[in-house]
Parts: sequence; C-alpha cells; structure tokens
Amino acid sequence: MKKLLVCAAVAVFSIGSLSAQDVRFGVKGGVNFANLAGDFGVAGFDEDFQDAEMKVGFHIGGLVELKLTEKFALQPELLFSSQGFKSNYYDFDDRKVDYNVNLSYVNIPIMAKFFPIDGLSIEAGPQIGFLVSAKNEFNDYNNEDLDPDESEIDTKDLYKSLDFGLNFGASYEMASGLFFTARYNLGLSKVDDEDFYGDVADFGIFSFSRKNRVIQLSAGFMF
Repeated sequence: MKKLLVCAAVAVFSIGSLSAQDVRFGVKGGVNFANLAGDFGVAGFDEDFQDAEMKVGFHIGGLVELKLTEKFALQPELLFSSQGFKSNYYDFDDRKVDYNVNLSYVNIPIMAKFFPIDGLSIEAGPQIGFLVSAKNEFNDYNNEDLDPDESEIDTKDLYKSLDFGLNFGASYEMASGLFFTARYNLGLSKVDDEDFYGDVADFGIFSFSRKNRVIQLSAGFMF
C-alpha cells in the first residue's frame, strides 16, 4: 500500500510537461456516512464490546485535476473529513446512553479518472489519512444533558495517527464546472492503536480489527 502511494505521489508531482489547459483546480464539499467495520471486543465472544452504527459527518477541501490524455486524468485532493461511528450502552442507572465517536482526518486521496463519455468519470485510487482529533461525545438517550465534564472525552490516544485506504466512485461535471461525486472509502488499515492497550492486546484478550468505511456524496466546482 505504501509503495502504491509513493508511485502515485511521484506521478502527481511529475507535471512539468503538462500545459496550462491540462491543469484545473477545484473545491468540493459534502456529506459523509461513516462507520467502522470489524471487531472490537473480547476475543472468543460473538457479541462485540461496541456495536458501531453509521454516523453522519462532512468533508470539505480542494483538488487539482491533471489531464493526461483525452480519456485519463489524475486528481490529488486535500480534504478535511469528519468520520467515526455512533453507538449506545446502558449505564448504572439503567439509562440508555447514546454517544458519537468523532474521528477527524485530513485525507489525501489520489484518484485515477477515466472518462467513458463527456462529463462522466469513473474514479479509483489510494488514500492516506492523518488523524487530527478523536473525541467521544455522550448524550442521554432521552436528549437530557449529561454533566458537561462527562459529555465529551478526548480519545485520540486510542487510535492510530495514520490511516490507509482505497476509494472508488464516479463523478459527473456539467458544462458550467459544477460537479457531483459519489465515492466509497474502503479502509485497509486498523484504526485502533493496539499499543495503547498493552498486555490486553499482547495476550489476545481483546480483538482489534476495525477499519474505516465511508460513503461520500459531494458537490463542487472546477475553475
């Protein structure tokens, strides 16, 4: 995966032979439907410690389209992306408490684009993500506020600082430069930092295999 990212980066920055009309800039933003896939629980038990559900977030950033031929282009992007998941549990007072795990990344996807027809592109490529923050946000199930000191916890130490994945999607651009994109991010690396859990991870007491899964719907504009 790292070799693939290096090769893609070399291709992106080797643009000296491209003419001005072959390079376009753009901005984009949209909604994320994020979750984690995999196990995080006691090894050997069917029920996970945390049952993750889809969480709604957002992404925003910029991009550069490097047209290589009439049918092919490379598109590196720089995106801030709000990801994670939501879950719930019952506390000691038998209240059902829901909470969000908010994982914020700066993602750098490098997309290869194929244009079967004018305006439509099929896209795929690797992505590296840098975790900038991780917080658990707790709320009472009945929408009653919890103690402010207990409602949000910084959990960045629980997660790995780097994330690797693959993206697949499609875009349609109008003549005005307005475009729409649907994309799926398939995380390839585990998000949980096993080093934080020490002996619990070393002796296989817990199972750590969660990876990012994100559906992105975007709108943007090419200049």
